[in-house]
Amino acid sequence: CGSDSGGSTGSGGGDLSGKIAIDGSSTVGPLTSAVAEDFNGDNPGVDITVGTSGTGGGFEVFCKGETDISDASREIKDEEAKACADAGIEFVEFQVATDALTVVTNKENDWATCLTTDQLKTMWGPEAEGAVDNWNKVDPSFPDQALTLYGPGTDSGTFDYFTKEINGEEGASRADYNASEDDNVTVQGVEGDKGALGYFGLSYYEQNQDKLTAVQVDSGNGCVAPSAETALDGTYTPLSRPLFVYVKKESFTRPEVEAFVKYMLDNNETVAGEALFIPLTADQKAQEEADYAAALGA
Repeated sequence: CGSDSGGSTGSGGGDLSGKIAIDGSSTVGPLTSAVAEDFNGDNPGVDITVGTSGTGGGFEVFCKGETDISDASREIKDEEAKACADAGIEFVEFQVATDALTVVTNKENDWATCLTTDQLKTMWGPEAEGAVDNWNKVDPSFPDQALTLYGPGTDSGTFDYFTKEINGEEGASRADYNASEDDNVTVQGVEGDKGALGYFGLSYYEQNQDKLTAVQVDSGNGCVAPSAETALDGTYTPLSRPLFVYVKKESFTRPEVEAFVKYMLDNNETVAGEALFIPLTADQKAQEEADYAAALGA
């Protein structure tokens, strides 16, 4: 039933062709990949590529006119918007899901089931570099266990969001950690090291919860676990966040891109669920549909 309805909303009846280029956030990538797979089921003639160079890397190529859609785990920065404007690239922003940025530890870690935001800052702040290398330096009650950190690289919107919310300044972070735009590197690193800790989007944890433990976060009102419910009700603070795609306005003149974006919005609950994200609320979806209509000049 869901598949039939999805095929009839914004799919173009299966006679579409052309190419759609997408790049950007490795967090949002699984969602647009899920949309692409479902959309291609009805429109096999459309060639869709989804890259994951990071939010910043995605905006760089987007503002050069090399992609139609840019996946982003944060809002576009002023300097990125200016780069687009200077290149004559106009765009429309759509929120496509909500995420709960998730801190993870090794399954053998039985002491850090809940961490305060201050403890996370102690680990990740710039002043921790070369100094905070053991769990007992984070909290004296923690064991004498070497601390190894994994996380996204500096082109990542997840890095930008985490550093702003935890360390108080976007981009402010210790540099001596294992950085990668591939979240699977963090999964493997934390899984293989008892003293390791990392962070990424909720979907990557849900895909690997048999290998990792999700840490509860205490921002001053008690320990709260990351989940769809806590992200939407506002209790999982400060690490719940919106996820976006940015679509080049010029690309809306191409029927395959118009149909792809419409399909993504019409089938938000289905594709967000497939990608293990938190779907839009009814109010959020209504807003995005209004933005879509406005982009088409309706």
